[in-house]
Amino acid sequence: MAELRLDRRHEHLRAGGTSVVVEVGPDTVPRVLHWGADLGDLDDAALAALGDAVRPTTGDSVVTHQTSVPLVPQHGTGWLGRPGITGNRVVDGRPGPGWSPLFTSVQHARADSETVCRLVSEGTDPVNELVLTTELEVHPSGLVRARAALRNDGATPYALGLLECALPVPAVADELLHLTGHHTRERIPQRQPFTVGQLVREARSGRPGHDATTVIAAGVPGFGWRSGRVWSVHVAWNGNQVSVAERTDGGWRLLRGSELLLPGEVVLAPGETYTAPWLVASWGDGLDELAGRHHDFLRARPQHPTRPRPVLLNTWEAVYFDHDLDRLTALAEAGAEVGVDRFVLDDGWFRGRRNDRAGLGDWFVDEAVWPDGLRPLVDRVHALGMEFGLWFEPEMVNLDSDLARAHPDWLLGVGRGAGPESRYQHVLDLSKDEVVTYVTERMSQLIGELDIAYIKWDHNRALVDAGSQPTGIAVGHANAHAVQAVMAELKQRHPGLEIESCCGGGGRIDLGIIEFADRVWASDCIDAHDRLDIQRGTNLLLPPELVGTHIGSPRAHTTGRVQPLSLRGGVALWGHLGIEWDLTRASAEDRAEVAEWVALHKALRPLLHTGRLVHADLSGDAFRLEGVVADDGSRGVYGLAAYDRPLTSSYGRMPLGGLRDDVTYRVTLLPPGGRASVGRRPVWLDSPVALPGRVLREVGLEVPMLLPDGYLLIDATAT
Repeated sequence: MAELRLDRRHEHLRAGGTSVVVEVGPDTVPRVLHWGADLGDLDDAALAALGDAVRPTTGDSVVTHQTSVPLVPQHGTGWLGRPGITGNRVVDGRPGPGWSPLFTSVQHARADSETVCRLVSEGTDPVNELVLTTELEVHPSGLVRARAALRNDGATPYALGLLECALPVPAVADELLHLTGHHTRERIPQRQPFTVGQLVREARSGRPGHDATTVIAAGVPGFGWRSGRVWSVHVAWNGNQVSVAERTDGGWRLLRGSELLLPGEVVLAPGETYTAPWLVASWGDGLDELAGRHHDFLRARPQHPTRPRPVLLNTWEAVYFDHDLDRLTALAEAGAEVGVDRFVLDDGWFRGRRNDRAGLGDWFVDEAVWPDGLRPLVDRVHALGMEFGLWFEPEMVNLDSDLARAHPDWLLGVGRGAGPESRYQHVLDLSKDEVVTYVTERMSQLIGELDIAYIKWDHNRALVDAGSQPTGIAVGHANAHAVQAVMAELKQRHPGLEIESCCGGGGRIDLGIIEFADRVWASDCIDAHDRLDIQRGTNLLLPPELVGTHIGSPRAHTTGRVQPLSLRGGVALWGHLGIEWDLTRASAEDRAEVAEWVALHKALRPLLHTGRLVHADLSGDAFRLEGVVADDGSRGVYGLAAYDRPLTSSYGRMPLGGLRDDVTYRVTLLPPGGRASVGRRPVWLDSPVALPGRVLREVGLEVPMLLPDGYLLIDATAT
């Protein structure tokens, strides 16, 4: 790691079409002047000119006219916006000084690797005896990451309240997009002007939550999927967190975020360091390009899944708690017939678990239901050529359980007993070593005994009382770290084990948990109509191969809607495919069509799980069009869904984005999606057409008048 020259005041980090220009100096925490589009080769003079673009004039106050904002904004510089660091010393058990730190002696170093451009800076506050380390990275995907760490070099403890990075966006970013939702309706977009003030999105439930914003994006007004410059940030953390869009009266627009620390949760002893989670930043001309940087970054990781994603059958909506060997064996056999690769036994297999009011925490096979254990089912699943997966909810406990009766002190609490119930359950205190040991050993023993290839790791209850008994001190931070540690330990003990992050569906989807999980469950809602938008929101962060997408029963269990199999299969195609349906009760015709969807998914997997996602910016709310295009532009596959009835009797044309302008493509329909009922039929539906990619992008194809919930799959292959 080489120190920068003392006479150099600016650094230019470049990778993946992204530039980050940073002002550095011996007396300042790094100040980001630009991040986004690649600026090309810039010499020192050009960088200096960029940094000198705004200068204070005579008589200006640094309080009212801040010409640049550090990566970690500091109150001590005269910054009156949201501080990037809050805290104070603890002296004789009482709050003391150190609440306005200022880092005036700073060293900077480039720490580039073969692929990643990296700037590391270390600043010292000699008055408050604190050391702040910041890291800025630009990856080959063009993704930017920033984080900070604080070390206590004093003789007394330092109570940390917040450590948060902030990235500026330009004045053209005048509109905000952030996501919201609730259980079974996650990651739904909402937009608003980027007005003066702060938009603060907090997660206090021990996970990002079903209402998680996932990303906060700022862009030119009206930015869409395929156009409009847009910037975003995401907090890569599986616990409490905060994301902020801040616009000050001085003209600054900042996107920022970090872990949300509960009071007293992080008190740094002398010599101790706290490291904040990564703030992951992306940008693009349209949301597809922005999302693509996330996808490229994830696909470049060494632990990213590389083998074809096994099609799975999950038993939850098929049998719920009604476990029976013969019934589940028949279900496994039906799954194998349609091409399933992995059979996952969901909730209900352990002691006392006949409903959701008892048994959580007692991770022993229920002898009353499974007198010979799970081995007969596992053996049959393996004989059918499928892997076996098992559901756990390792962090949770029912009061009606042997574990809770034996160890009431293992439950989180703040001095009021067990606290409020949610889904009849409470949370284990994973900040205690003995709890971590119990959970790890019980899971590991079953994984080894039963040759389990896959864990569905659920998390259904918010950590509203995240205190450690008997003191009640907050331990949300420690519990979030412990979840990662248990996952890592299980994978180390059992090479090849895959883990799904399920949190009542989509309550824990972030780039922190995905370092340890191999896929997420996007939502407990598999109503294909709602999934169109749920999956779009999820794909802003994660590529399709990391997102569980299942074919459900004809009547959706969460909404009651009855939908054709063409829609259910078509929407589920765009992810890690699964089935959540009692196939033993499906008609022979339906099972045959499910087998077609499974076969089609397997044929398209190499494209679906490596290509670039594209979405059309269609007017109104009648249709959704999304697709995936091969990196080399040789093929694109698109799904057209009728979300509602259009206002007019004909809609117009739809562009097929992402194709190469100078390549001619043969456009056809793919079965089984092509069986949807169509009113007005454009010529191309019945007679394949050959058109250049430029024409398909600029002019497009006439939209067929599908009936509501109709679905078509369109194939564009280079000739």
